[in-house]
Amino acid sequence: MAVLTRSTPATRQRVRSPRARRRTELGLLVGATAIVVAVYVLVVEGESRTAPSDLGPLLAAIVALAACAHVANRIFAPNAHPAVLPVVFLLNGIGYAVLVRIDYATAHSFAPFQAAWTAVGVAGYVLTLVFVRRSRDLDRYRYLLLLAAVLLLLSPMVPHIGQDINGARLWIKLGPIQFQPIEVAKILLCLFFASYFAEKRELLSIPTARMGNRLVVDPRPLVPIAFAWLFAIAVMSLEHDIGFSALLFTLFIGMLWVTTGRTGYLVLGVVLFAVGAFLSAHLFAQTNVRIETWLDPWKVIPPNDPGYQLRLAWFSLGTGGIGGTGLGLGAAAYTIPNVQTDFIFTVIGEEMGLLGSTVIVVAFLLLVGAGLRIAQAARSEFAKLAATGLTLILGFQSFFILAGIARLLPLTGITLPFVSYGGSALVANYVLVALLMRISHEGGTAIDEAERHADERVAARRRALLAGPLGRPG
Repeated sequence: MAVLTRSTPATRQRVRSPRARRRTELGLLVGATAIVVAVYVLVVEGESRTAPSDLGPLLAAIVALAACAHVANRIFAPNAHPAVLPVVFLLNGIGYAVLVRIDYATAHSFAPFQAAWTAVGVAGYVLTLVFVRRSRDLDRYRYLLLLAAVLLLLSPMVPHIGQDINGARLWIKLGPIQFQPIEVAKILLCLFFASYFAEKRELLSIPTARMGNRLVVDPRPLVPIAFAWLFAIAVMSLEHDIGFSALLFTLFIGMLWVTTGRTGYLVLGVVLFAVGAFLSAHLFAQTNVRIETWLDPWKVIPPNDPGYQLRLAWFSLGTGGIGGTGLGLGAAAYTIPNVQTDFIFTVIGEEMGLLGSTVIVVAFLLLVGAGLRIAQAARSEFAKLAATGLTLILGFQSFFILAGIARLLPLTGITLPFVSYGGSALVANYVLVALLMRISHEGGTAIDEAERHADERVAARRRALLAGPLGRPG
């Protein structure tokens, strides 16, 4: 009986309790904060050879932001995954420290703005948990989400509001505020795809239409969502951006494959991607330049040299070696144009070496793994697909920019989530993570309820056995 007491279901339940999850999260947040502060101290000492004078306010700000998000999780999502928020704060904090390094090199003020946007992002995180109390509520507003996404996609094309920056018309400016609406639109489109696919899953995966002597999948349920997807891709093409076009394409095909499990959709997606890339390379000059630069980065295309950034990035990564040149001691922050956005990973690779670069890559792998685990544990079909889509956004956005720097893919111009400079991207990604945490909380609650019921059944069976003929008095 003593052995049975030590391994009772109640003991296992206490280990998996919401309080234990949040204690784990708190411990990981403390560890992430220590790493961020250490990186910041090394950056400042590498630049100025003195200890940072604002270390106290920085530590207070990090603790305050982490505490706000952690308390929100304790109140509104106590059963959520404990590792997601600490990984996000680690990436965000390292990105901030690297931006401080870039500010020293370029005499800009990227880091203070990034700190302000981080505060706004944490506020968005908390508000998302407050107002989105059930993921199924989002399922009810499928077409409103689609309408909002379409309006956001079209907004940069409105005269006097849309802004053309570096050849891509992705920005809108309302007074002093300037942001990229596509960052919010991608989340809304993901939720719309999840809602539609969840409803039409059987029609999209089970062959019901006859073609000769064979049964095939009826293509009619795919037509409405295919039009919505093609419209989004067309708008992004007109706005001369290949990064988000590729991201939306991958999101759509990935969610369709997860919904149906049919490899034919993947094959169709590869064919369509090849056709789209061929047409885009011949119709849009920006796409053509990026593909030519990818194929031959040493080729100069007058009047510009588009491979210049990429070549400098390779030299910087090579200079970093295994352990790096040391924080504050590299050259990439001085030499690479726009290093704070597309090429911030290059600064990390040079000054922190292969070891520091591996930390960033592993952090994203952990984030993607946690997102897929959340999708597996989700309690509804919509929640499963929504968590999968949100995870695909983070995973493929990270992969696209890292693969572009390593020349595995053409450069797409999108930012590295939570690390690169950018307010709209940072805020949108915090909202995305909050949605994942909401789905994770629901899945964790469902698992706890199922385990509790199973434990109650086991306890009832044990009581019945003890009360049997051998356990009755006399």
